[in-house]
Amino acid sequence: MLSRIDLRGDRSDPSARLPRASEEATADVRATVRRILDAVRTGGDEAVDRLTAELDGYDGGVGHEVHADEVAEAVAGIGSELRAALERAVDRVRWFHERSRPRDWSDERGGARMGVRHSPLRRIAAYVPGGLSPLVSTAIMTIVPARVAGVDEVLMFTPPRPDGSVAPAILAAAQLAGGADRIYRIGGAQAVAAAAYGTATVPRCDKVVGPGNAYVAEAKQQVAAEGTCAIDLRAGTTEVAIIADDTADPRQVAADLVAQAEHDPLATAILITASTALVDAVDAALTEEVAATRHRERVEAALAGQGAVVLVDDVDHAITVADAFAAEHLEVQTADAGEVAGRIRCAGAIFVGGSSPVSLGDYAAGPNHTLPTGGSARFTGGLRTDDFLVPINWVACSEDALADLAPVVYALGEAEDLPAHARAVEVRVGERVPRVGP
Repeated sequence: MLSRIDLRGDRSDPSARLPRASEEATADVRATVRRILDAVRTGGDEAVDRLTAELDGYDGGVGHEVHADEVAEAVAGIGSELRAALERAVDRVRWFHERSRPRDWSDERGGARMGVRHSPLRRIAAYVPGGLSPLVSTAIMTIVPARVAGVDEVLMFTPPRPDGSVAPAILAAAQLAGGADRIYRIGGAQAVAAAAYGTATVPRCDKVVGPGNAYVAEAKQQVAAEGTCAIDLRAGTTEVAIIADDTADPRQVAADLVAQAEHDPLATAILITASTALVDAVDAALTEEVAATRHRERVEAALAGQGAVVLVDDVDHAITVADAFAAEHLEVQTADAGEVAGRIRCAGAIFVGGSSPVSLGDYAAGPNHTLPTGGSARFTGGLRTDDFLVPINWVACSEDALADLAPVVYALGEAEDLPAHARAVEVRVGERVPRVGP
C-alpha cells in the first residue's frame, strides 16, 4: 500500500526523493487569488457578496456577520459530552499558551536601563476551515492564544454552508475558547482579503492566522508580501512522518498514518524505519485500517500519492532523513524515544512515544496544531502566544552613560559618513572625547 524508498547505504541529501504534495501555488491558483484580492480591495462588501455566492453557493440572505443569538443557540445546542470535551481542550491549550507567553524584561548596564516589552496586536483575524471537515479545534487553537496574549479584538472567519449557516460546533468552540468579538460567514481567499484590506462591514486586521486550503494559503502569502498585514505561517496540507523501530506497535503506526491521511487526498504520511519486519506488519495493519475507515477514498488517494516507507540504516540515519523532510508532525516510536526526539532539529511538533499520537495534539494535548508545512519547519515554528505580540525594545540612558558611549557614536558616525548622528550626541554631551573604551 505504501511505496518504498530504500535509502540504506545512501547518506546523501534525501529531500528530493521524499514524497510531498507541492506547496507551491500553481499559476492558476496565484492568478485566481490575485483576482479575488483585487476585487475585494476595490469592491469591498459587494465583491465579498458576489464571491461568496459564486464560490460557496451562499447568496448572503442572512448577512455575513454571525449574531450573538446564533452563537448562544449553538452553545446551548451542543451535547454535554461535546461541551465537556471542548472545555477540557480549551483548558489545556490555554495552560500551555500561558506558559509559553514571552516575558517582559529589563536590566541596567553602565547607567543605561534597557529591555523588551511585548505589546498585544490590536485586531487579528482567525481563519477556521470548514470545507472537507469543519475544523472545530482550529477555533480553539487560534482564539485561545490570541486571548492569552491580550489582543484587543478577535475576528473569526469561517466558510458558510449554502443556506448561510455555520457549523454550530465551530461557533460553540469559539465562544468557549474565550469568544470572538465578531464572527463572519466568509471563507476562502475573499475572507483573507476582507480581513487584510477591510470593507465597510469588516474592519481591517493587523494579522491573519490559521490554516486553510491552497487558495487561503496563497492569499495569506500575497497580502503578507504586499505588506498589507502580517500572517502567522504557511499552514497548508497536513503531513506526518513517523520514526519507528522494532519496539513500535504496527497497529498504532498504521492508525496514525491513516489519521493524517483522512484530512486530505494531498496529505503526506511516511514511515521512516530500519526494520523490514515492522514495515511488513504495518502494511498488513494498514490494509485493515483503510478498509474500515469512513473516508476510505480520501485516505487511499493520500497514501497512494504521498504515502511511503523510507528504509534507513539505523536511528541516526532516520533522524537525518526526518530533519531533511522537516515534517509538520513528527512521531517518534522507538526505544529511548525521548532521547531520539531530543536530537531532532526540524519539525513543527514532535510526538514522543507510543502514547502520544498526532491526533492528541490536534485536539487537546496543549501545544498548537497550526504548524508549518511543506518543509518550512526548517526555519519556522507553529502558532504561539508570541505570534500575537509585538516585542518592543526600549532604552533609558543617563547623562553619564550617554557621555561614556559618545565616542562610539562619533567613531561609527564618521565611518558611515553620517555626521548628524554624531552631532545629535554632541549637542547633549559637549566636547568630543576621541576615545573608545571597553
